[in-house]
Amino acid sequence: MAALMSPVEELELELLLEALFQFHGYDFRGYERAAVLRKVHVLRAELELPTISALQSHILHNEDAYNALLRALYLVPARMFDDAREASMLRLSLGPCLHGAALPRIWIADCAGAQQAWTLAILLEQEQLAARTEIYATVNSDTMLAEIRQASLPMAQWSELQQNYIRSGGTGELSDYFDVSADGTQAVLKPHLASRITWAQYNLVTDASFNEFHMILGQRALPDLGPVLRRRVLQLFDDSLAPFGTLALDRDFDSHDPLARRYKPILTHQPWYKRAA
Repeated sequence: MAALMSPVEELELELLLEALFQFHGYDFRGYERAAVLRKVHVLRAELELPTISALQSHILHNEDAYNALLRALYLVPARMFDDAREASMLRLSLGPCLHGAALPRIWIADCAGAQQAWTLAILLEQEQLAARTEIYATVNSDTMLAEIRQASLPMAQWSELQQNYIRSGGTGELSDYFDVSADGTQAVLKPHLASRITWAQYNLVTDASFNEFHMILGQRALPDLGPVLRRRVLQLFDDSLAPFGTLALDRDFDSHDPLARRYKPILTHQPWYKRAA
């Protein structure tokens, strides 16, 4: 990583992340530096700032810049059914994982926006599980949480989203699960599905386990984490998963990870696991 940054730039990035933590309480210091640097440079260019140090000054004195940095460092917002493999694995896993539970609970850790949670709600409806399953979707910023709670789908994107839905194995019309605004420009998830989603602010870096879940979807949250933080978050997921629950990761368990022996892959070459006990 040092080869990708000059010594000055490396120091600037460390000071920026420290300032974000000390003044605002959001800790990205354990994230992979390559991923953080790439996102920081994109935002710096958008704000027409010459250096990372100038960006640091902005986030300390300008709330809009601070919120923009949080968004930049967070996950890329999902589109409905944008990952056909993820949708396929959910269709395969939801029934076997949840049908035996009296009150199933799913945690989307560091949810990539409203559309990721809406995708899951629709799949649960198709599996006849929506009425009794609670989705817990967490994000690490109160600002993003407020924005997500007001989210809607622009109808201008509808053709693309319908194509995503069909490519991911969906049948029929995606519009069956949405209500369209009177002016025909926006759509929102139908109330009986939206009511099954509990949105909350939660920090994977610092917060403790808050419930027991039958399925944890962490595959979008994990890729940017550094090794130490990744181990911490995997342990958090293990502490939060019910016996025989399902855990979705971004890649296979490392063979030397002591948690690996507690999990069995659902399918070969897919990093989705069933807890053995």
